[in-house]
Amino acid sequence: MKAKLVLENGVIFSGESFGTEGEVTGEVVFNTSITGYQEILTDPSYCGQIVTMTYPLIGNYGVNPDDIESCCPQVSGFIVKEYFEYHSNFRAKESLGSWLKKHKIMAIQGIDTRMLTKIIRDVGAMRAIISTIDFDDKSLLNKVLHSPRMTGLDLTRNVTCSEPYEWDQVDRTPFALHPNSVNHQNDGGRFHVIVYDYGVKRNILRRLTSYGCKLTVVPSDFTADQTLALNPDGIFLSNGPGDPAAVTYAIETIKRLIGTKPIFGICLGHQLLALALGGRTFKLKFGHRGANHPVKNLLTNEIEITTQNHGFAVDPESFDPSHIEITHVNLNDGTNEGFRHRELPIFCVQYHPEASPGPHDSDYLFRQFVELMKEYSAVESHQK
Repeated sequence: MKAKLVLENGVIFSGESFGTEGEVTGEVVFNTSITGYQEILTDPSYCGQIVTMTYPLIGNYGVNPDDIESCCPQVSGFIVKEYFEYHSNFRAKESLGSWLKKHKIMAIQGIDTRMLTKIIRDVGAMRAIISTIDFDDKSLLNKVLHSPRMTGLDLTRNVTCSEPYEWDQVDRTPFALHPNSVNHQNDGGRFHVIVYDYGVKRNILRRLTSYGCKLTVVPSDFTADQTLALNPDGIFLSNGPGDPAAVTYAIETIKRLIGTKPIFGICLGHQLLALALGGRTFKLKFGHRGANHPVKNLLTNEIEITTQNHGFAVDPESFDPSHIEITHVNLNDGTNEGFRHRELPIFCVQYHPEASPGPHDSDYLFRQFVELMKEYSAVESHQK
């Protein structure tokens, strides 16, 4: 079936649909990962975005019920150079196209994704529309120009859980057998962690559980009083979509939680924590999305190969250096990838250590969180 992609700047692409029929708008971005399209499609951080894969052949290993990061696909739309329908993989249960149709996700193939990626790199991430029902260029462009911009959007409400729930699923993949991460569940679930769900990925929950944490996942608008009433040992701030500055209620909650318990943030959680501590965030031109981004740990001088998915970044110059220490930096463009508080038990990173492209480069962060809770618990016990 014929499909059209129209960008905010007026550039038009024609291709073929391999997803559901209809029309959808969103911010068009690109991801440079070679594999992992199922994890990308189900990452809640992509809510409101049309994702372009730069790798030219997508779909060859199908989809399965295990490699998902949330309940369903979260992207607005999907763009590939060539879709391969006849998948071949012993884990596959169905084709990518049939899965997208089942979940009513629009997808287009047969366009020049190298040209599209270059446009996004030159112009920046922009609004776009995919349609299989309207092929009038002026009409489609008008719809794009009247669609919402990503700046100023709070999308966490679209992807957060509706009620608190317990998570007890342990990571049983081969990665969990790595000597730095194995058998932490033998701690007996000693530490109770409140996980703020701004669009949390399931593998983050699995990694925390594998380190012996008992998890209570709560909605994005869960109050500080509600959290402290549960008397957790630590607080985790998850990844998520949209503009961090727009999630004002979360920022206010985090302000109240600072200093009460150890806090660990990833991605959007990193940005929200920065804002709660008086820092600033800004929108990147085209963002960081891929599985091979080099990050330098300034504390150890080691390089980590990381998975990233964000369109906003933290301005390190907005911090008071007497209180905040920058711990990680992106080697591609020098943007901030992590910081910690000099006095309080607080740290965070912009990238995704649970995704493990290294594969073990960044797993120490989960261990670091557990150690921080141990230290804080010991201090609390001594004070009592």
